[in-house]
Amino acid sequence: MPAEAAAGEPSRCPWSLGSDAYKRYHDDEWGVPCRDERKLFEFLILEGAQAGLSWSTILAKREHYRAAFDDFDPARIATYDDARLAQLMLNPGIVRNRLKIAAARTNAQAWLRFAEEIGPFSDWLWAQAGGEPIVNRYGSPSQVPARTELSDAISKFLLKRGFKFVGSTIIYAYLQAMGVVNDHLTTCHCHPDVRGTAPASRR
Repeated sequence: MPAEAAAGEPSRCPWSLGSDAYKRYHDDEWGVPCRDERKLFEFLILEGAQAGLSWSTILAKREHYRAAFDDFDPARIATYDDARLAQLMLNPGIVRNRLKIAAARTNAQAWLRFAEEIGPFSDWLWAQAGGEPIVNRYGSPSQVPARTELSDAISKFLLKRGFKFVGSTIIYAYLQAMGVVNDHLTTCHCHPDVRGTAPASRR
């Protein structure tokens, strides 16, 4: 169904209507092109943590994640020892899944290797999309895919580079969140066709 708005509110994608926090995230972050390295790493970890759960669960825990994982500094997370990972398993503010917590360290290490061997992740990621957001024009949530050839290719590459929790479905959600793909519905006030201008990048 199309995005439905309460009286006096703009039309939004239906998934965002569950709470004010969801609406703010939808309006201010989701689909906004991001080229900030720290933010890109943060969302790579959060999207992996979300696997099998609702995004609302992760959104509610986001500040706890920032505190628990040193504000998503990959250089610090890469040095976590097993004792630190065990300590994180006791933190009720995050998803206490042993594999997901361990993956944060693994992905931090892979992220640093990526930077040394290939360059900034943001440059590589945006190059995969031709340097500009891919703006889709879906009128219904049922039209929005769960994965694409692009997410398949990125997932395959990252898995070969040692990243964890980067399957194609997770990566497609990541591309949507980071604005590499703009999947706001054409009825949504955030869609470029409705807004009239592309949203400013998060740098």
